[in-house]
Amino acid sequence: MKNKKLFLQLLRLSFLIVLFLCNLTSAQEVKNVFLENTDKENRFYEEAFQNIDNMLNDKQEYSFKNAVFGVENAYYQGKLDVLQLEREINFLKAFSGSILKSRELNYSESDKNNVSKYAAVFSIMCQSLPVMVKDTVIQYKPFNYDFEDVFGHKEISNLFVSKLLLTKKGNCNSMPYLYKILAEELGVDANLALAPNHVYIKHRIKAVGWYNTELTSGIFPEDGWLMASGYIHLDAIKNGVFMKALNNKESLALCLFDLAQAYNKSFPENDGSFVLNCTKRAVEVYPYFAKALILKAETHKKMFEKVMKEENLSTDNPENIKLALRNPKAKELFDIMKKEYGYIYEIGYRQMPEEMYLDWLVSLKTERSKYENKKLNNFVK
Repeated sequence: MKNKKLFLQLLRLSFLIVLFLCNLTSAQEVKNVFLENTDKENRFYEEAFQNIDNMLNDKQEYSFKNAVFGVENAYYQGKLDVLQLEREINFLKAFSGSILKSRELNYSESDKNNVSKYAAVFSIMCQSLPVMVKDTVIQYKPFNYDFEDVFGHKEISNLFVSKLLLTKKGNCNSMPYLYKILAEELGVDANLALAPNHVYIKHRIKAVGWYNTELTSGIFPEDGWLMASGYIHLDAIKNGVFMKALNNKESLALCLFDLAQAYNKSFPENDGSFVLNCTKRAVEVYPYFAKALILKAETHKKMFEKVMKEENLSTDNPENIKLALRNPKAKELFDIMKKEYGYIYEIGYRQMPEEMYLDWLVSLKTERSKYENKKLNNFVK
């Protein structure tokens, strides 16, 4: 009887050990699946970063189009229909070619070929055009500004070129990006430029020198309109924070910022390392890139607040900051963050309220005659 009782106890113990090992194996399998999925999710972002970095290091052929679609494909986790987007781009490229053949510019300088291409892309982006399809003339409709979720707060894909191509509605991010892509498809450069909360195009031609192309309203505004925002400090112009014609590598820095923003949307609880990699690389290329500098500082702030929470210190109590600074890691992050925010102000960056930005943007249409560069309107016959 005693041996039987002992046998049953051993049998029960063996069963519990087997059950524990099975649960452990199952947990490990779940953990492996989780890690695999996380790696898979991150892989698209890592690939997009590496492709842009390779372009910056001249290890890969430069392509703003590929950089932009790489960012958007990372956000969509490899599900972006890039082939369809390529077809859309090829159609617009062919359409530009048709405009070039059918229209003669009233322009006699030696850079006429380039200027004609700029004008063709501008027409596609901003103007209604009659198009002959077999025996019927139809009206081509241009891209329009979308006032819904202008800053991508609700959905970051509202800033994407893919959304613009799909809906023909975009904003000051996607429209100048598409313009630059189409210009490069035609073999000419297009310089992106920044203003508060805004991206636009700058060109330099022999007849007038530098001029601005504003795609959200289809106008060529003078610099006076940009200054009228009231948020462009002279130091910001001097340092190239705003109104600078960005070269191709500096434009890729904008893509790195977009990649970091998208990553934050995909993984809001991330540890900040990928975002810092993107912003640091962007600032290496474009040292006065204010948005990247701000995102870098905000990431360090997020990391600082995480340390506070780990020490059970609420972030909404200013007194807790003093307690948190006793932690060497927290103090290091706080000092970095303080230095970064100070530098951003020092280079001339000033934050423009979003509601004021929209009023400023609309002012270009309501006060068109005041700000428009009228010389450029005379080139098209």
